[in-house]
Amino acid sequence: MKSTQAGPPVARQQSHVTTCHGHRREDPWAWLRDENWQQAMLEPERLKADIRACLEAENAWTEQQLAPVASLRKRLVRELRGRLREDDSSVPLPDGPWAYYQRYREGGQHPLLCRQPVNGGEEEVLIDGDAEAQGLASFHLGAAAHSPDHRYVAWAVDTTGAESWLIRIRDLHSGEDLPDVLEQARGDMEWAADSHTLFYTWHDESHRPRRVYRHQLATAQAADTLVYEEPDPGFFVGVDSTPSRRYLVIESHDHTTSEVRLIDAGRPTAEPQLVMPRQRDVEYEIADHGEGWIVHTNAGDAEDYRIVYAPSMPLDPSQWRDIVPHRPGRLIQGMLVFRDWLVWQVLEDAEPRLYVRAFSDGQTHEVAFEDVCHDIGIAPGFEYATDTLRLARSSFTTPHRVYDYDMRSRELNLRKEQQIPSGHDPDNYIARRVFATASDGEPVPVSLFYHRSTQPGPDTPLLLNGYGAYGISDLPGFSPHRLSLVDRGFVYAIAHVRGGQERGYRWYREGKLQHKANTFSDFIACAEHLIDQGYTGKGRICALGGSAGGMLVGAVINQRPALFHAAVADVPFVDVLNTMLDPSLPLTPPEWPEWGNPIEDPEAYHNILSWSPYDNVQPQQYPHLLVTAGVSDPRVTYWEPAKWVAKLRATAPGERQLLLYTDMRAGHGGPGGRFDFLEEVALRYAFILMVYGLSDVENQT
Repeated sequence: MKSTQAGPPVARQQSHVTTCHGHRREDPWAWLRDENWQQAMLEPERLKADIRACLEAENAWTEQQLAPVASLRKRLVRELRGRLREDDSSVPLPDGPWAYYQRYREGGQHPLLCRQPVNGGEEEVLIDGDAEAQGLASFHLGAAAHSPDHRYVAWAVDTTGAESWLIRIRDLHSGEDLPDVLEQARGDMEWAADSHTLFYTWHDESHRPRRVYRHQLATAQAADTLVYEEPDPGFFVGVDSTPSRRYLVIESHDHTTSEVRLIDAGRPTAEPQLVMPRQRDVEYEIADHGEGWIVHTNAGDAEDYRIVYAPSMPLDPSQWRDIVPHRPGRLIQGMLVFRDWLVWQVLEDAEPRLYVRAFSDGQTHEVAFEDVCHDIGIAPGFEYATDTLRLARSSFTTPHRVYDYDMRSRELNLRKEQQIPSGHDPDNYIARRVFATASDGEPVPVSLFYHRSTQPGPDTPLLLNGYGAYGISDLPGFSPHRLSLVDRGFVYAIAHVRGGQERGYRWYREGKLQHKANTFSDFIACAEHLIDQGYTGKGRICALGGSAGGMLVGAVINQRPALFHAAVADVPFVDVLNTMLDPSLPLTPPEWPEWGNPIEDPEAYHNILSWSPYDNVQPQQYPHLLVTAGVSDPRVTYWEPAKWVAKLRATAPGERQLLLYTDMRAGHGGPGGRFDFLEEVALRYAFILMVYGLSDVENQT
């Protein structure tokens, strides 16, 4: 590896040939994968010297190329931080005598987990994230769960960025941690009713959550009891509880299939009881209600899901009675079950809707909002016998608002509105929804957001964001960070491409496996539509995506590079074929239902080969490109973006920026501290503004 001011780093090429299904491939940058990647992920200093040198040379080149906008990066950090209320706090959630919440202190990087008596009284700080992070290069405070008697809190922390969580248990009477230390955990946990038994998920050497253990307070982890072990490497397990807390839940799942087991929370040593045997492509979630059960499922040809009442356990579909029947194109995303109420959320044409039904008489009503281009989130809370639903809502233009909704009186009580200390007027912005036409005639929703003073036209810079995988819907909620581009004249757009579920489960099904190419052609159709409608011009679009969205970015700039002026690919999943051919990697077996299994299926092999970004780099002129990675990333391993950039440099040299930034201490989600994360956002935005020649354009507000 050599790096000079005269030119970018050049990664050496080393012969590496593989053959599969009679097809031969040369991969000269395969050496960038450290054979001891598991250890390097947890301890980045153990990364092989030549690989580290390669990544560090790329980082140095990135800093050199961004040197002209160094002051802009600093200004952006100040700007981004100025939109965050530094002493922010969540709305407390009541649970019996206590209300639990998290807050930040001014200048603090990490949250404090707190509680206070519901009838008033002094705050108790349960976990001080800033104090726990002292002296650590990486720190993420994860989930926390208080015991039913409110005596203990189990809390998870990741000090590597690799999502290898350590669970500790704090005695809230003494304020001290018990000697119990649960290592190699997934980070999820649930208490039994006795407040002395904790269930948690453990992950194996391949970083797959495969086992559920039962832990007794004041005992060593070695003495924990194995409760369930998942035999299929393609299925992950997790622990939860039903809303009533009468049952603990063990769920096994891949991306399209689930299976649930229950344990009576009052009898934590009982054997888990199977709810319904797994069936391929059938998913279900369950909640107890009285003597029966409420089930949210796609079983029974209900592709967009239905909610049913089941009178007995184990589940027998012949006895089910529809509560919310299936309707094609109206996706029932999920449900919350209270003692007196059933709540469910629907997504249709990228618009979320929320419904409430009384169990007493079956009366149903919608919790309606007027404007479009918005997102809604519902929180389960801790209380089961309540009339209060906690929900959050935001839109492209409107900051997050948290409400308590009285399901009986149908009144919304605003509990909190996100404050933007530097100022924000929603009336200064325009949000709208348009529809592009895909190559096969399907309408593809596009959400748009721009400043009212911006007059879109052929010279307008436009950032087009996309994801399109795993059935995840990318809805237009509020982000204060986007204002740094929008206030400088950008149009911000989200392409709701196939692979998500914005238009129902069919939208997901038609963007996966052999239909994956639809995701990319939909994104291209959205770009062309925005050009045709005068929101931007050809070669003025910046494509943006992260993880599987980074794969989308890689595929579309291979196929239609001239459409784009720039692209940003965050921790991009770009070496798809090699990863899907390697069952030792953490996510490979669970991902086969999403992309196909190229090991066993020649058709899947050639389908992935036809679009995998790394395999389809061409000797052509690419847009400006910024790529990010994390050495500790267990989801998209660091060598995928590193290999991609190396191949682009060798195959498609040209007069454009091609930058790789690898965080040597972070994983998939980036740095743990909230202000450290702003440094990464500023890096991306400074790159975008630089390559558009807008680095001197001031924020309009």
